[in-house]
Amino acid sequence: MSLANTLPRATRPGLALLRGGFTALILAATVLCVPPAAQARTVADVDVPEQQSIAGQDLRLNGAGLRQRFVFRVYVAALYRPQPTTDAGKILNSPEPQLLRLTLLRDISSKTLTDALNDGLEANCTEAELRDMADAITRFEALMQAGGEGASSDRVDLVFNQGAVSVSFKGKALGTIKNPLFATALLKVWLGAHPAQESLKSALLGQESQSN
Repeated sequence: MSLANTLPRATRPGLALLRGGFTALILAATVLCVPPAAQARTVADVDVPEQQSIAGQDLRLNGAGLRQRFVFRVYVAALYRPQPTTDAGKILNSPEPQLLRLTLLRDISSKTLTDALNDGLEANCTEAELRDMADAITRFEALMQAGGEGASSDRVDLVFNQGAVSVSFKGKALGTIKNPLFATALLKVWLGAHPAQESLKSALLGQESQSN
């Protein structure tokens, strides 16, 4: 015989209310345990989404940070890949789709941007490697120059996939360079042994927050 049946009839509604209270508490606890939805972060006043989609594949934000030169803010860089990692070597050698997005924070000529990238290539590659990539570097410079001048809020998208690099500027696809050596070398500009900025490398690897 249940406890409810042994109690006077007048007390049974109280049990129902008690049970309802327990149910409400359980539901409330369940709601509180649900993880909150991922929120976009902000870096140097630039909204950085937590996800991007490339060729139908969802990529997750690996890290994002600010590129500064002296006191000037140059661009916000954000790296997306299928699974976040803090291992730079894994990113450099990955055949999976990866997106590096640069959101400009000031007006920049295509020559200034390509000169800076060339400096990064020279800092992280041997002379022999640079010779082997000469055609790819020339092709990359031509693509960037075809994009025209950059202004604040313009975006440069570099999509790395299966040893190739696809370049987009201001939302317009400029072309693809199919050269695995160059693809890895270009990523080294930000993630190599001699990156453009150490704090930005750490931020892209998710090791250091540069949100504000």
